[in-house]
Amino acid sequence: MEFIQFLMSYETLRVIWWLFLGVLLIGFAVMEGFDLGVATLLPIVARTDDERRVLINTVGPTWEGNQVWLILGGGAIFAAYPLVYSAAFSGFFIALILTLFALILRPVGFSYRSKLPNARWRNVWDWALFVGAIVPSIVFGVAFGNLLQGVPFSFDEQLRVTYYGSFFGLLNPYGLLAGLVSLSMMLLQGSVFLQLKTEGEIRERARRWVGYSALALCVTFALAGIWLTLGIDGYRIVAFAGTEAASNPTTKQVVREAGAWLANYGANPLLWVIPALVFVGAFVAWKLAATRPGLAFIASSVALGCVVLTAGVAMFPFLMPSSLEPGHSLTMWDSTSSLLTLRWMFWMVIIFLPIVIAYTSWVYRVMRGPVTAEDVREHSASMY
Repeated sequence: MEFIQFLMSYETLRVIWWLFLGVLLIGFAVMEGFDLGVATLLPIVARTDDERRVLINTVGPTWEGNQVWLILGGGAIFAAYPLVYSAAFSGFFIALILTLFALILRPVGFSYRSKLPNARWRNVWDWALFVGAIVPSIVFGVAFGNLLQGVPFSFDEQLRVTYYGSFFGLLNPYGLLAGLVSLSMMLLQGSVFLQLKTEGEIRERARRWVGYSALALCVTFALAGIWLTLGIDGYRIVAFAGTEAASNPTTKQVVREAGAWLANYGANPLLWVIPALVFVGAFVAWKLAATRPGLAFIASSVALGCVVLTAGVAMFPFLMPSSLEPGHSLTMWDSTSSLLTLRWMFWMVIIFLPIVIAYTSWVYRVMRGPVTAEDVREHSASMY
């Protein structure tokens, strides 16, 4: 009984929902990552129409299901962190609309590409799939880069949010570097996935991109970390209402200071294992891609997950810092929904998330095995 009371307390549920959000972001990076990576590699790795159809059909049966992680992430923010949802859509509105338009190209491209045998027609949709993959890959990273720097917003007395930045303000040097980190993640995951799902020349070309993208991830991740350490001030709470208080982000005191984003790592040095695993995972993925692609995919997934965890641990407990009014920054303690909402949503996640994971696992087991040009030609009418 005492454990249930502890589990259902406001403080515990706020921590649990922070962890849930992290799981959903990692799930999106891992599952949607290879979808976006394969589509980004489409004009690079594939040389003929048959080869492009092979790449498309490696993700064809599963790409829609993988987008569930994006929908769940957006839904979790809307339900558990309504203030973050409103501030993010105010600040990143144009970037999110751009991402939405790019994502809309994907189902259209998948559905219409092979409707006609005309080479020009198919080429147009191939580039649509490429744009629909590379734009979200970069924009998601740019968003995280801006979160680490702080976003120019504030709240009034009625907790109505006002954003004072611009779309082009998001495209600052550090934001673009974070975008390259994100793009490298997707390319690594996509190229490793192609080691599992293709054969012959396509697989060999994709293997080279495992090395390129692993190196790019390590270099950009290291540069982003060094820049964050030496050139970007972090945020630190100096006074707030408490972990059980009702959500109101305007009641605390926050300061910006150099090295604040490293405070959690300094408090627990074991946490440095997380960013270290990014480099280890990328290296192992590169070394095992040709001989043990299954282990390489696991290593790549660990690297991607640890990139997300590295940022999450550095920012904890902040979710969306305010560069304009640091005291209005949104944290996991003061931007959540009500206690009743968190409780109901907790049980919904406990029930439905295992179903999503189990169904996804079953689908990938059924769809296992490589896709070949012969398969595509033999089942041309039923494949993309």
